[in-house]
Amino acid sequence: MRHVSIDEESPAGSGSNRRLLAVCVAIVLIAAVLGGAWLLRPHSAPAPSPAPVTSAAATTAPPPVASTPNPEAAPPATVPARSGTRKAKTPPTPPEPAAPALALKVDSDVPGASVFVDRTYIGTTPLTTSDVTPGSHVVQVSAAGYESQSNTLDVTGGTTAVMVRFKVVRLNEAIPVVHKHAIGSCEGRLLADLQGLRYDTPNGDHAFQVPFAELRSFEVDYLKKNLRVTRKDGKTFNFTDRNANADALFVFHKKVEAARAKLAAGFTPEK
Repeated sequence: MRHVSIDEESPAGSGSNRRLLAVCVAIVLIAAVLGGAWLLRPHSAPAPSPAPVTSAAATTAPPPVASTPNPEAAPPATVPARSGTRKAKTPPTPPEPAAPALALKVDSDVPGASVFVDRTYIGTTPLTTSDVTPGSHVVQVSAAGYESQSNTLDVTGGTTAVMVRFKVVRLNEAIPVVHKHAIGSCEGRLLADLQGLRYDTPNGDHAFQVPFAELRSFEVDYLKKNLRVTRKDGKTFNFTDRNANADALFVFHKKVEAARAKLAAGFTPEK
């Protein structure tokens, strides 16, 4: 029987050892490569430890987070560039004008005439008063030796003026009468103006006109209710009031005689 020594290596065992050695060498090389790579990589600084949260920090509201603009939202409106000229300011609305003050002015061709407004004495001419209300007022002016003048005025705004002329003759009167003839009578109207007397009647044969300069007499008999007109040629006309009213004859006669007296005194006839 043959004995084999343990120190002797068989061919098969020698090959296995070489393979094992190669594997170990390869493992060592791989480990060396990996270790070198790990050593050569960049090292980052360790992150600092977070500060402990206190109770005050815990109660403080977090800062507002800016919203991320939405790319699909509408673009902001373009603000027009300011021009060099400033926009003119709108002037304030002016206040409404105050209502015009009322005033009444009264004058006369005879100074110092008394003025009455609605029968209330307010002074003498010439005068201007603001103590008057809007509307219709009766203004009466009188002077010694002259016939009183009365005017109805509409005071609407501003100054209402009236000029009273005492030295002007006015005459425009008419009265219905019956003309008494020697036989019979006729009806008509007896008129008086600054030209004289005129009798108008449908009976044309008895109509006439007499200038004041051609009158011899002009008389009224109140009791007989008769008004007599006599021309310079002696022709006489007798009239009675159609309504048998002596007062109407008297008033007519008085106004005619007053106008004749003013004309004789040089008063100006009213135009």
